[in-house]
Amino acid sequence: MSDEQKESSVLFSLQELFSLEQDRIKQEEDEKKRRAEMEARSREEAERRAREDEQARLRQEEEQRRLDEARKREEAARLEALRQGEVERARIEAERQAQIEAMKAQQAHQLELSKLSQDKHKKNLTIGIAVAIGALVLLGTGGGIWGYNYSQKKAQEKALADAQAAQQAAEMKKLQARLEEQSKKVDELIGQLSTAKSDAERAKLAEQLAAARAEQDKAKKAYGAASGGTKTSGGTKTNCPPGDPMCGL
Repeated sequence: MSDEQKESSVLFSLQELFSLEQDRIKQEEDEKKRRAEMEARSREEAERRAREDEQARLRQEEEQRRLDEARKREEAARLEALRQGEVERARIEAERQAQIEAMKAQQAHQLELSKLSQDKHKKNLTIGIAVAIGALVLLGTGGGIWGYNYSQKKAQEKALADAQAAQQAAEMKKLQARLEEQSKKVDELIGQLSTAKSDAERAKLAEQLAAARAEQDKAKKAYGAASGGTKTSGGTKTNCPPGDPMCGL
């Protein structure tokens, strides 16, 4: 082999080695670039996931905060409704007790008037009998018959008055029991309404409460009507019997 051939062979080998080295360097640079791009994408992906996780955490915290505030408002509303219910219940109970006391006082007053009327009637009957006896002595048999008829009439009037008083007292007692029962039912419904847990239950209880209050009003009107009424000299009615010294006060 000549020197030129050797030199050409060496030069080709050097060029091939240089080319191989250039390819190796390019591959290394490409690999570095690929790794850098992969690392950049990984960082971006990690940052994206971190941002999404943070946003999700913030949304969850905000949602939890809204739920907590809503629960607090509901609890406050429930407690306020309970407080208002207790206040209303106390007011109704006070009114009911006042009505009961007023009815008791009225009944006692009517009984006292009935006793006074009976005593007065007995006194008038005694006087009538005495007059009848005197008339019998003075007038003889004719006067005695008149006195007997007079005493019989007064006795019948007394028996009728006593029966009417007893009937009225029994009716008043019955109406008072009815009114107390309706008032108790109203109180129970108000208590149930203050602790109702759903709108449907509250609507049903409100309807029952309205009906119970209507019955309570009917019981009050029936009691007032059963008390009776007499006309004064001016022509107006009063809920008290004749001869009541407290009438109109």
